[in-house]
Parts: sequence; structure tokens; C-alpha cells
Amino acid sequence: MSGCDTAFVLISTALVLLMTPALGFFYGGLVRSKNALNTLMMSVSAAGCVGVAWALLGYSIAFAPGSLWSGGLDHALLEGVGLETRGNVPTLAFFAFQATFAIVTAALVSGAIVERMRFGAYLAFITAWSLVVYAPMAHWVWGDGFLARLGALDFAGGTVVHVNAAAAALVAAIVVGPRKDYARQAVLPHSVPFVVLGAGLLWFGWFGFNAGSALAANAQASLAFANTLLAPAATLMMWTHLDLVRSGRVTAVGAATAIVVGLVAITPAAGFVSPLLALTIGAIAAVPSYFGLLVRARTRLDDSLDVVAAHGLGGTLGALLTGVFASKAWTSPADGLMFGATRQLAVQLLAVLVAIVWSATMTFVLLKLIALVTPLRVGTREEGLGLDVSQHGEEAYAREEGAILILPDADVPRPAAVAAPATEGGRA
Repeated sequence: MSGCDTAFVLISTALVLLMTPALGFFYGGLVRSKNALNTLMMSVSAAGCVGVAWALLGYSIAFAPGSLWSGGLDHALLEGVGLETRGNVPTLAFFAFQATFAIVTAALVSGAIVERMRFGAYLAFITAWSLVVYAPMAHWVWGDGFLARLGALDFAGGTVVHVNAAAAALVAAIVVGPRKDYARQAVLPHSVPFVVLGAGLLWFGWFGFNAGSALAANAQASLAFANTLLAPAATLMMWTHLDLVRSGRVTAVGAATAIVVGLVAITPAAGFVSPLLALTIGAIAAVPSYFGLLVRARTRLDDSLDVVAAHGLGGTLGALLTGVFASKAWTSPADGLMFGATRQLAVQLLAVLVAIVWSATMTFVLLKLIALVTPLRVGTREEGLGLDVSQHGEEAYAREEGAILILPDADVPRPAAVAAPATEGGRA
């Protein structure tokens, strides 16, 4: 056991956990003020329900000895997860690090169904999803599953995290349906500073996400760290150029989105490619996501915060380019197409397709099963009032004191420090 490596993994775990509230700020700033707290809660609450589910069963499904398709139950209820060594660190440190991945992956899905999904139904969904969808996918790629046996490369979660979450987000957006006022009136971010703050904190936490995936304070961790700095920088530069050419203006929301897209794209390749090629991946990733956002805005798909364009397209591109640019000279276990290994790109494509089909199919099944027990979305009146009030009984921002607030489940008006959302800039 290495004390240095253990300290590194523990610090990385804390950084990845920070990404969950950071995601809440990023998502929360993009919605209307009447839904800000609910959106934050969708991220933060994942630490509770998914964290517990991971400890009780998810970790065992992902990393216990088992078959090509699933881990066994050897580690259920954290059996055998203690101070013994896994690699150079205690098994508990590895467990905690992986728990933070499961938490933030489930939270990513919320971006597609904010402002209309019932909070209880959402909690039930992400808890079940983390066990039924995420844990098996983690086993296939990072455990001893069939994609790992085939040689799929995913350093820190291109397929396991981002493609997986984006496929779920797409299906969830379709099943839950669009917001009542989607495409009928402008739905603008209520706090762009929150968005930029969230993106900055995500970038900070992502150093633990990627570098920590080396599970040791070594050369590969240094490579992943540097690539996590460089790729988003290149994406931000390219996104800025696209904005200037297209409209002559560079938006802060666009810049924050670019940072996230660059981080997503480099994630599967972070410990496998050279810094120069990390810059290349970051620059390339800006193009499909940028235009994907524009195309989605012209459709009836209400992927509220563009999880598919940012995480789906970014993760897919990153996974495929890993199959092109990976190099044994840069700590990769296999070379990519650029270095003469034609098979690797095919394996990467298979992993992406498996993630999409598995996540989309099982997400649809889970949502339909949950809908048999409880409605998935709030009523029209609750949606108009805002999910902060209808789902949590509070709001992010205090209104006029003494205003009267009628809660959806109340028969009598109650004095409150917040009033029903007023019209702001033509938006309800």
C-alpha cells in the first residue's frame, strides 16, 4: 500500500464529489428562478440516494467478481470492502472514489427533465438507474466485463458516464414530455453567473475525475491532469471562434458550455493521448456540440439543458477519437488508428453503441414502471407556479414580505416571504 497514492485518491475523491453541487449550480443557473432550488436539489440529492444504493449493492454489481455481464454479490452491503489493498490503495478508498462517479453520472440525467418532473419520481428513477443501468455498464468497461475483455478504452468515463447519461437523458426527455411553455415563449437562464461558476467548479473537480482515475500519483495521472487543462481550453477557443463567425458576439453561457464539452470529450482519452492530441480533441469536440445545440433548438425535443449535445456528442466523439489517437507511448494499453491499430476504433464504436442501446432501453423500462406507481411529472398549475414551491415549499429568492402564497396542497392561503413567481422580462 502506498501512502502517497492513497492520499492522491482521497483528494481526487473529494474533488469529484465537489462536481455534484458544481453541476447543480451549472444547471441551476440555466433554468428560471422559480425552479432554481429544485434543479440544485436534483443534483445534490443524488449524493444521498445514489450514494447509499452504491454502498448497498451498486459497488458489488460493478466491481465484485462475477460474469462477463455483472459482478456478483460478494461486496453487497460492503462485505469485504475494508482496509485491504486494491492496487496501491485501500479498497475503501477505491470504493469511495467510484461512488462519486456513480453520483455525478446519475445527476447528469436531470438536465433533460428539469422544470417539470416530480421530485419523488426523479429520486426513485436515479436510484434504480444507478443500480440497473450504471453499475452493469461500469462492470462491462472497468470491471471484468465483456467490453473490458474486448479491449475498450475508457480512461475516466466517456462511455460509462457521459454517453450512458446522455442516452438516458434523451429517453427521459421524450417520456416525461416537454415543458408546457416550451417553444411558445423564451425560456432564459435566470443567473448566468451561476452557470459560469458551476462550469469553473466542474473544471476544478474534473482534475480529480480524470487524474484520479490513474489511481496513483504517477506519470499517467500527470498526463491526465495536463490533458484536462488543455482540452477544454482548446474547446473554449474554438467555441469562441464559432460564436464570433456566426453572430459576432461571444456569450458567457456558450463559454461555460464549451468548457464542459471539452472536459467531456477528453475524459475517455485523458490518460491515453499526448497533450498535443488532447488539444486536437478539444478543438474538434466544439464543432458537433455547437451545431448540435443549434439543431436541437429547432426541434420539439425539450432536452432542457442540452445533455445530449454536450455529454452525448462530446462523449461519443471523445470515445471514438480515443480509438484514433491512443498511444502506447503515452501510457495507453493499446495504440489507436493513427498508430496503425485499426481494430481499436471498431471496439470503441461498439462500446458507444452498447452504452446507447443499453441505457436508452433500460431507462425507458424504468420510467414506465415508475409511472405505474406515481406520476412522472407535476401538474400544469404546479409547473406554472414553479417546482421550488410545489416540490420543496421554498424558493431560491425571497420576494416581497407579507405576500400570500397558496401551496398546491393547501386549502388556506399562508403568509410567506415569497410570492408566486411574477412575470420577468416577458417570462412567467
